[in-house]
Amino acid sequence: MLSIRSSGILLHPTSLPGQFGSGDFGSSSYRFVDWLVSAGQSFWQILPLGEVGPGNSPYMSCSAFAGNMLLIDLEELAKQGWLNASDLVPHPGFTSERVDYELVKPFRMQRLRLAAQRFFAGQGDRAGYEKFCAQEKHWLDDYALFKAIDEGEQGREWCEWPAELVRRDPGALAEAAKRYADEIAFWKFCQWCFARQWFALKQYASDKGVRFIGDVPIFVAYHSDDVWAHQDLFELDANGRPTVVAGVPPDYFSDTGQLWGNPLYRWDAHEQSGYAWWIARLQHALRFFDLVRIDHFRGFVDYWAIPAGEQTAINGQWLPGPGAKLFEAFRQALGKLPIIAEDLGLITQDVIALRDQFNLPGMRVLQFAFGEDEHNPFLPHHYVDNSVAYTGTHDNDTTIGWWHSAKEHESNFAQHYLSSDGHEINWIMIDAISGSASNTVIYPLQDVFGLSGEHRMNLPGTAQGNWEWRFSWEQIRESDTARLAEVTAANMRNTRAD
Repeated sequence: MLSIRSSGILLHPTSLPGQFGSGDFGSSSYRFVDWLVSAGQSFWQILPLGEVGPGNSPYMSCSAFAGNMLLIDLEELAKQGWLNASDLVPHPGFTSERVDYELVKPFRMQRLRLAAQRFFAGQGDRAGYEKFCAQEKHWLDDYALFKAIDEGEQGREWCEWPAELVRRDPGALAEAAKRYADEIAFWKFCQWCFARQWFALKQYASDKGVRFIGDVPIFVAYHSDDVWAHQDLFELDANGRPTVVAGVPPDYFSDTGQLWGNPLYRWDAHEQSGYAWWIARLQHALRFFDLVRIDHFRGFVDYWAIPAGEQTAINGQWLPGPGAKLFEAFRQALGKLPIIAEDLGLITQDVIALRDQFNLPGMRVLQFAFGEDEHNPFLPHHYVDNSVAYTGTHDNDTTIGWWHSAKEHESNFAQHYLSSDGHEINWIMIDAISGSASNTVIYPLQDVFGLSGEHRMNLPGTAQGNWEWRFSWEQIRESDTARLAEVTAANMRNTRAD
C-alpha cells in the first residue's frame, strides 16, 4: 500500500468543524474526504481513536480497543429516532476554534445517555447491537464492566476499588455485572454506535480512493480495562500499582525528558502467551484502519523504565524489549504487516535493524533536518522510497511556527538548503518532501493552510491546552486546494491520475 508514490493529510477528527463543540463522524468528516479527493490526496492520517485520558490526550485511553464516544455523530442518532430536535441545540459556550472538553464531554455524554434510553426502550436495531456485542465480546465485556465500576467508584483508580474487584474475584465480577447491568449496556451501546459510524465513513472514503492511517500507542494508560483485566502482563506490585513507568530521556522536545507514566509490559509474560494480547490489539486496529503507525517503535527494542514516583524522566534506565519475536508473531498471525514504524528520537542501530528486518517504513520529519549539517538523515536527499515523510507531526510546531522560532543556524541552513528566504516556508517544505524519494508524504493540515504556532496540536511535556485545535471551512482557500493538487500531480503522487 505504501509501495507507490502518494500523499495525504494529518488531521484528527476532533479538529473537524461541527456545531457540537468538537469534530466527529458527521457530515464534516464526509466533506473532508471529498476535499482530500479534490486536493489529490490518498491518505487521511489520524491520531489514536480511543477515549481521551488525562490532559485530553488520545495517547492515554482507558482502553486499547474502545473508541472515543465524543466522536459519535449526534445527528445520525437523531435520524435513528434516538434524539429529538431539542437535544441538538448546541451549548452557547462552544467555539469553532478549540475543543473545550469541559463543556463538550458532559454535553455529548448526556445526549448519548438519552439516545441509549430510547434505543433500549424499543427504538432500534437490537439484532445489530446484539451481533456487535457477541463479535466484540473478547474486549467489550471487560471494557463495559470497567467503565460501569469506574462510574460507581467515582473515578478512583482501579487499585483503590474493593479488594475483591481489584483481584477480579469471579463471584465479585458476576455480582458487579448484575448490579451495573444497565450501565454496562450503555457503554456497549456507545461502542456499537462508534463502530457503526466509523465503518460507514471508512467505506465512503475507500470508495473515493482515500485510505486511513491509524495510530497505535505502544503503551496503555494505567487506569484502563487493559491493565485491570490483564494484570499479569504489566509490571505491577502486589497491590496492583506500577513499579516502573514509561517515558523517554531528555531529547529534542524536553530537557527533562518526557514522563508519560504508563505502566510497562512484562514482556516475558507476553511471550509465554504467544503475544496473544498484542496480536488481538493489532488485528483490531487493522480492522479500523488500512495501515497503522505504531508510536515509539524503539520501545520494542529497548524502553526507558522510570521508577514509579519520579517527578521527571531523567532517572530511568534502558531495558530490553521483545524485538523480532513480537513481529514474527505478528507476521505469523497477520501475514503482511501494514505498519509504519515511528522511529523518531534517540534511535540506535538495533532499532534500524528491527525496522528493516520486517521491511517497515520509518518516518522522516523535515523540521528535524536543519540542526546539524548535510549528513542529517532528515534532509530530503537522504530519504528512501520505503519511508513516510512529514513536514511535521502532531508533536511539532506548525511549519510557520517552527520557522519563526528556529535557532539562527537552523534557519540559515534551511534557507541555503531549500533555496528560500523563508517566504511561504510552509509550501517550500511541502514541495521539498513531495519531491523526495519517499513513497509516502503526509502534511499536517495546518501547514497547507499556512497557520502559525498557536494552531499546533500538541506541545510535548505540557499538560494543558493540547489536543484542542479545530479548523473551519472558511480557512480552506480554493487556491491552497489547487496548489496542493498541483504539487501532488507534479511529483506523481496522485494515485487517481490516469
